[in-house]
Amino acid sequence: MRWLTVRVPGDPSHDILLEKPGAPAMDEKTATQVRELIAKGASGFAAGFTTKDAKKTYEELKKRGVEIADELTEREYGTDFGLRDPFGNHIRVVQLSY
Repeated sequence: MRWLTVRVPGDPSHDILLEKPGAPAMDEKTATQVRELIAKGASGFAAGFTTKDAKKTYEELKKRGVEIADELTEREYGTDFGLRDPFGNHIRVVQLSY
């Protein structure tokens, strides 16, 4: 089983667990099917983060080779973009306008 836990330094109350579907939760055939569906976007929205500067965050992540799934866009609530983690999970990053 593979996973990654992300935590803000000094804040043990908020963890994000990114998990690759597989054993022991499911057999390999099922895990392969689930990974294929997630890679196609079937999981929907997995996690969201806020930032003080969406453009800067977007440019830094893109420069590092992160897969951008939805380009930087101005919206009624602020500026946001979407990306995918290495397992295909959808993540949104937003700079709130209020």
